Amino acid sequence: MTFSDLGLSPKVLSAVSDAGYTKPTPIQAGAIPHALLGKDVLGIAQTGTGKTASFVLPMLTRLEKGRARARMPRTLILEPTRELAAQVEENFIKYGKNHKLNIALLIGGVSFDEQDKKLERGADVLIATPGRLLDHRERGKLLLNGVEILVIDEADRMLDMGFIPDIERICEMIPFTRQTLFFSATMPPEITKLTEKFLHAPVRVEVSKAASTATSITQRLVKSGNKPWEKRETLRNLIKAEDADLKNAIIFCNRKVEVSELFRSLLKHDFDAGALHGDMDQRARMQMLNNFRDGKLRYLVASDVAARGLDIPDVSHVFNYDVPIHAEDYVHRIGRTGRAGRAGKSFTIATRSDTKYVDAIERLIGAKIEWHDGDLSTVTESEGEEQPRRGRGAPRRAGRNDEDRKDRGERKKDRHAKRDEAPEIAREEQPVAEVADIAERRARKDAIRSENERKGSGNRHEQRGDARPQRDRPGRHREEDDATVGFGDDVPAFMRIVAKV
Repeated sequence: MTFSDLGLSPKVLSAVSDAGYTKPTPIQAGAIPHALLGKDVLGIAQTGTGKTASFVLPMLTRLEKGRARARMPRTLILEPTRELAAQVEENFIKYGKNHKLNIALLIGGVSFDEQDKKLERGADVLIATPGRLLDHRERGKLLLNGVEILVIDEADRMLDMGFIPDIERICEMIPFTRQTLFFSATMPPEITKLTEKFLHAPVRVEVSKAASTATSITQRLVKSGNKPWEKRETLRNLIKAEDADLKNAIIFCNRKVEVSELFRSLLKHDFDAGALHGDMDQRARMQMLNNFRDGKLRYLVASDVAARGLDIPDVSHVFNYDVPIHAEDYVHRIGRTGRAGRAGKSFTIATRSDTKYVDAIERLIGAKIEWHDGDLSTVTESEGEEQPRRGRGAPRRAGRNDEDRKDRGERKKDRHAKRDEAPEIAREEQPVAEVADIAERRARKDAIRSENERKGSGNRHEQRGDARPQRDRPGRHREEDDATVGFGDDVPAFMRIVAKV
């Protein structure tokens, strides 16, 4: 079967031929004829099988008739990430070069003003992420009652990212008579319920069982100790061992902080690496992807933002630095290699704490993954010793610094004890004669103070009548009632400094 057998228009066939494609993939051969007839399509296929072209090509054929009106797009394509949305735009530009279509891309990280201008001109094709689409809708810049074709791409990724409520809102804004093309690599129960709600008598096109991996990918598990430096060393050794066959590689981490740490580590060891994660602005993310596509970077350290649907045709290796927590993510990660029938390799670094995640992946794909150099039972105690993460209320880890902390605590107690004992030691060290002299002066001072208070009390009563006499605070006396100027003779011993001759 060739593309000319699918019923596509001559303009589309010419663009496909210029792109170098002659035979459709199974998902394209199954979905395109039904999409051209206006039927709802539910497409299930693993990544790297050409799902994007399976809805782009029939949409281009159907859009050859009619024109878009201002702020009322004719078609809508929803994508979970900015990168996927930008990639779909590239496909429309490549295959629609013989069409004069207005294409609007609504994604975050880009000015609203530029996007508003495209919507004002009228969009034949509107490609958007759910959040930015709803922002334009709420600002009154977008009307969805003219949408004829709705495409929901990477639906399982939408579920993982929490976009399903937004998808439901958007579907309610679009006419009931629309055509819906729904594509997903996996079909969890939540996605099945969504298809039952928004698709009408859909044609199910399933070219492989849900959550299967391509047979062209060689998959291996690699043992490692649990400590970060051990995993980094394991990764470096893998890269060096595969150097002869390694053209380029994507290295996946579970968290953004691990992406940054591993990226810096690879640069430190002279690896030509770049980083890609969700905290980067859109321009930096697209620039990093373009550098990797163009061969300017050999290694790309990425979070799962790069796992779904990115069309980087010739990736030779995928390294899972972290075992994905969700088994479905494993399918999408390794799907970045072995695309379009090419051979690829994937290596997943696993520690003893990752056993349950590995088991979940093997259950999902229905196959056992071979170990590269022995399973986790061969990991030594020092390699496999788990270092639990510190959290609120978690006990401190035992280590070589425990004795240091104990010594610091004892020294602190000693300092407090010496501080409390210092006055007593000072008094004990004073000469007996000096102590007696101080006591005698204090007694004389107290006698003078008592006499002054008695005289002053009588004078104040005479002057203030029946007013109650004010009591001076203990230890504080009026200057005129105190005969002592400064310390007087009562100079503390520690202030008596013998002058040097």
